[in-house]
Amino acid sequence: MAIIKKVSMFILALPLMGCTTVPTTTHDKRLDGYVAKITDADFMYDPMQTPIAECYRDELGAGENISGATLIDDGLSAFVIRAAFARMATKTIDLQTYIYSNDFSSKVLVGELKKAADRGVKVRILLDDYGTKSDIVDVMLLNQHPNIEVKVFNTVSNRSRFLYYPQFLMDFNRLNSRMHNKLFIVDNVAYITGGRNVGSNYFYPETASNFSDTDVLFIGDMTRYATQSFNEYWMHHLSIPASVFPKAKSKKAMKRLEKNFADIQRKSAEAINRYNRIISLAQHEYKHKHFDFSWGHGKFLADPPSKVEMTMPEKQEYRGEIIQALQHLWDKTEDSVYLSAAYFVPGQGGLEHMMREENNGVHLTIVTNSLASTNAPTVYAKWEKYRKQLIESGADVYEFMLSAENLRGKQHDRERKQSSFSVLHSKTIVFDDNISWIGSFNLDPRSAYFNTENVAIFESPEFAKKLRDMIIKDAQTSWHVDMVGGRPRWTGARSGDATPRVYRRDPDTSIFRRIWKTICGLVPEKFV
Repeated sequence: MAIIKKVSMFILALPLMGCTTVPTTTHDKRLDGYVAKITDADFMYDPMQTPIAECYRDELGAGENISGATLIDDGLSAFVIRAAFARMATKTIDLQTYIYSNDFSSKVLVGELKKAADRGVKVRILLDDYGTKSDIVDVMLLNQHPNIEVKVFNTVSNRSRFLYYPQFLMDFNRLNSRMHNKLFIVDNVAYITGGRNVGSNYFYPETASNFSDTDVLFIGDMTRYATQSFNEYWMHHLSIPASVFPKAKSKKAMKRLEKNFADIQRKSAEAINRYNRIISLAQHEYKHKHFDFSWGHGKFLADPPSKVEMTMPEKQEYRGEIIQALQHLWDKTEDSVYLSAAYFVPGQGGLEHMMREENNGVHLTIVTNSLASTNAPTVYAKWEKYRKQLIESGADVYEFMLSAENLRGKQHDRERKQSSFSVLHSKTIVFDDNISWIGSFNLDPRSAYFNTENVAIFESPEFAKKLRDMIIKDAQTSWHVDMVGGRPRWTGARSGDATPRVYRRDPDTSIFRRIWKTICGLVPEKFV
C-alpha cells in the first residue's frame, strides 16, 4: 500500500513540473516587490462633491445618514445603469464579483471601465478565482492600464487545467469556500448590489439560460459601508494582484484586446450609436432626477474575507453579522415576511423558527425555483424536505414557472441541458412592509457557512412596498404549491390559459430530471 501511495503521489506531481503557479497569499515572497497602483490618496475626495451626488444634493442633505434606493428588476436596465454610472464617474470605480463570464456583455462593460480609466478614473476590480477560471480574460488584461488594478481572490495555485480541480481535493476547506459578493461602487457615493454577476445571462433575456434577478441602486450614506467592505477584501492576504499571473501580463493579448475594441467601434458603428443613445438617455434621466428613488436609512453588511479560511467545525458554528441581522429582523417582525429565494434550504433550525413565527401570526410568502427552472437540482432536492412542513404551518409557497416561450424553447432544443428559459436568481426579503433585505446571500448552507456574502438592509416603507409588489408579481406567475393527501399539488396558469393547470408531480419536467433530482438528494445537506 505504501508503494502504491508513493506512485500515486508521483503521478499526481508530474504535471506540476514546469507548470505555472501563482501565490495563494500576499505573504508569498514572489510579491515582495509589489507596489499598488491605486492607493488611499486616490480616495482623498469628498463623495458629496461629485456630479453623481450633486444631482440629489437636497434629498441627501434632508436628514442625517440618508440614502436613496431604486429597484433594478430587469437585466437590460441592470446593464445600462452600470454603464451609465461608469460614464458619470469622475473619481473611482470598484467592482467586486463572483462570476465574470468574459462574454459579449462582460466585454462591453469592461470596455466602459477602460473608458473611465482613460479619463483618469481609478478603477479597482476584485474577482473570485473560481468564478473567473481563466488567466487571460479581458478584465485581467486591463491590469496593464495605469489607472486599473485587478486582483483575484482565493486563488488556485497551479494554473494547469489538468490540475485545476484535483487541487480542490488537496485544499478543499479553503477552495470550497468562495467570494460570492457582488458590488459595483461609483465615486464612493453610489453602489449597486443584488444577485447579478457579470455575464450576458444576467443582463440579456435572449440568452439560452438567463437569470431572473433583482439589483438595487443605492446612493448616499450606505455607500461608505460598501466601500469599507470592499477595502477589507482588497487588502486581505488572499487577494492576489493580477500582475503575478503570467498570461495577464501578455502585451500581445492586450494589443489584441485594444484592437477588438477598435474593430467593434468600426464595424458596428450603427449599433454603437444606438447603444450610446440608450446610455446617454439613462444619464439624462438620472441627472434630471427621473430615477424612482425612495429615501430612508440602511446599512451594508458583508462577511469577513477570513470566513473562507475557517476550519470545517468553525464554518458549521459560524454566526456572522449577516446571520445575526437576519435572525434579529425576523424576531422583530410582527405581521408578514415576503421572500424571494433562488436557492432555499432553511435548515432544521430555520424551519422551526419560520413555523413558530407563522403560528404566532407572522405570515410567510415564499417564491423559489421549481425543479424545471432551477439550475441546482441538488438544492431543490433539499428544499423538498422543508416544503411540506412550511405549507402545513400556513406559509404560502410558490415555485417559479417556465413561461410558454421558455417551454417551447426547452422542448425544441434538447441538446442543451438548460436551454431557453429563466432561472429565478433573486435573494430578497421584505419584513412587515417596512424593511427590505437584498444582496448575494442565499438562504442555504453554502451562503451561511462556506461562501462570503453581502446584503443591504434598507428601512423605507415606500421602497419595501415596491419590493413586496415585485415578489407578489413573481408569485402570480408561479406555481402555487399546496398539499393534498400528504402530497404536493402545483396549480397555476400560463399566459393564454383559459383555466388553471393542476399537476401532481413537478411540472414541465421529464422522468430523467426527476430521477436526477432524487440522486442529487443523496448529497449531504451541509455541502449543498
